Amino acid sequence: MKTPRPSVIRVAVPLPLRAVFDYLPPPGLAATEIPVGARVVVRVGRRRLVGLVCEAGVDACIEPARLRPALACLDSVPLIDAQTLALIRFAADYYHHPIGEVAMNALPGLLREDADLAAGEIAVWRLASGAGTAHPAVARAPRQRALLAHFEALGGGQAHGADALAGFGDGWRATLRQLLGKGLVLAERRSCLAPARGGGVWPTPHAAQAEAVEAIWPASGEMSFAAHLLEGVTGSGKTEVYLRLIERALAAGRQALVLVPEIGLTPQLLVRFRERFAVPIAALHSGLGDGERRCAWLTAARGEAPIVIGTRSAVFTPMPGLGLIVVDEEHDASFKQQENLRYHARDLAIWRGRAQGARVVLGSATPSLETLHHARAGRYGHQRLLTRAGAAKPPRLRLLDIRHKRLDAGLSAQLLAAVGERLAAGEQVLLFLNRRGFAPVLICQGCGWVARCPRCDTPMTYHAQARSLRCHHCDRETRLPEACPECGQVDPMPLGQGTERLETVLAARFPDAGVLRIDRDTTRRRGALAERLEAVHSGEYPLLVGTQMLTKGHHFPSVTLVGVIDADQGLYSVDYRAHERLAQLLVQVAGRAGREQQPGEVMIQTGQPEHPLLITLLRDGYPAAAELILGERRATGMPPYSHLALLRAEAPGEAAPVAFLAAAAMALRPLAARTVDLLGPVPAPMPRRAGRYRAQLLLRAGTRAPLHRLLQTGLSQLDALPEARRVRWSLDVDPVDLY
Repeated sequence: MKTPRPSVIRVAVPLPLRAVFDYLPPPGLAATEIPVGARVVVRVGRRRLVGLVCEAGVDACIEPARLRPALACLDSVPLIDAQTLALIRFAADYYHHPIGEVAMNALPGLLREDADLAAGEIAVWRLASGAGTAHPAVARAPRQRALLAHFEALGGGQAHGADALAGFGDGWRATLRQLLGKGLVLAERRSCLAPARGGGVWPTPHAAQAEAVEAIWPASGEMSFAAHLLEGVTGSGKTEVYLRLIERALAAGRQALVLVPEIGLTPQLLVRFRERFAVPIAALHSGLGDGERRCAWLTAARGEAPIVIGTRSAVFTPMPGLGLIVVDEEHDASFKQQENLRYHARDLAIWRGRAQGARVVLGSATPSLETLHHARAGRYGHQRLLTRAGAAKPPRLRLLDIRHKRLDAGLSAQLLAAVGERLAAGEQVLLFLNRRGFAPVLICQGCGWVARCPRCDTPMTYHAQARSLRCHHCDRETRLPEACPECGQVDPMPLGQGTERLETVLAARFPDAGVLRIDRDTTRRRGALAERLEAVHSGEYPLLVGTQMLTKGHHFPSVTLVGVIDADQGLYSVDYRAHERLAQLLVQVAGRAGREQQPGEVMIQTGQPEHPLLITLLRDGYPAAAELILGERRATGMPPYSHLALLRAEAPGEAAPVAFLAAAAMALRPLAARTVDLLGPVPAPMPRRAGRYRAQLLLRAGTRAPLHRLLQTGLSQLDALPEARRVRWSLDVDPVDLY
């Protein structure tokens, strides 16, 4: 007689293995007593790992002698509800990624550890009565005085959490402990949720906003899934539509999830939401401390946070009452994770909305071509806001032909004259260049030597203030050479321009105007971006210089002139998405001009003033440019008219990645059955990065089903290839770039 299989729990563990594992329950518990969605501690080899229970009380798939008991169950109730577990399963299947790694990606860092759940509170600190920079206890402690001054700047009578104090800089915790010991600062605990205020002014929506709200969530309609594209020109009031929709979700007793592409957008949205809604609001993004993130996640999972605002990973947050998902700036590439689990938060939001019966709103002034294609095919509703809110008018766009013109650090005389006129009129100017550093190349005028990264196939960028060379691909940094290492000629010459060089030239050209640079280099410190944005709004700096960090949804009411220094970077890229991204970038940065009463102007410098994309964009706007690019995609068989997956491989040696991908192509080709094209293998557009050689194999199919059947069947064969042991390889389903 066949021996019955024991009842086990099935656990997903954070390892690169495409399977779940059977374990006996911990001693003293039956398998049926372990909640599905709870964390358990298990042993894999010699390692203790925290895993997630995906099934419980099922018959074992392996022989009883091979079963091990789990060491402990950490949760008495499910930490991950059934709906979120379904999302995790879908993400693992669709992106063909190990489910244990997907499950851990869905949890905040502290909940991936062997620890009990913490209460829904975080530590905060406030100044004690009589404390301040003049207190005698800090007379000889300049750093402690500086932290007290930071408290006072934040609001001395209020309590502040780790996210606010981190703006003081590194080492703030040690200084804080010293102040606590002197009794100058008091520790408290409070809810991690943003304090509920509400009562703010609700402006009357204009006709197009009211129509969009009613179309997306009819006042008399039943709660059900629907996806809508909200396409609105910059400054048209898309956020007001979001707020009205959230109001309807809350009135229906449902939760709302708002996804934004960048951390920098979260604080300003929080302020606006707090002014409107008298309900707790949870924020979830990587800028929070571990305790704050865990607390916000738990309160959302318990249904105690009616509104959640977060970046891409927030799409995995359990929300039992989810009724509305908003994906703001849905076109932004930041919604796609580019390492490990390469998921797209926008696409998971659509799937989650369907699974939980929630409305999904994809908002953008420059929708992605995939989203536009779905809307035009009738899969999504399509609401348009065609005019700016209030009295603001769209800016006037002009192309500046810089061929055969003398430039000062990339700035034409025409643009410099316009900047001077606006500054003289007391207005703000924004100059955009999507290249940081002083110069992208350092070259010897004597022998032509170029300072190249020894680990990447790219020149190193010269940073003048730090007197260093940095690789913006692998982050390698070296000191600036005083002489050419090849011929000995002193002072190699910086070639080209970056935002740091623009800042230097503009400060010399307009000495009476404050110049503020906003890019990755000036906002590395936590809280620095918020500080600089506040300085912009204060009017202290009339002249702004920055990268695309300045283009994403920011409202600068005093900016009347935007100058685009180099519009040609995306015209001749090897990436098939380059034209789409250039059009989006130009429209987004142009949208920062003239958002209030004063008219705005946008000057775009180019050496290709007759390029069809630029002409179409300026004459007919983004919808016409998108139609032009869609025609190119249709002719070349690229998304949204096909579906892609990209196999990438890298290794210290040049031959191994190509050899592995050639073997992979040979293994997959019989399975493709003329329904999937295998293109390559070829070296990556940047063949060497961070000391490793890179190659790629592109898989393309007309529909999703055959592509995923091929991957489902073929990936296990790739794992078994002898060449796989000599490379590090990954799969990217629906890649957003081919680098």
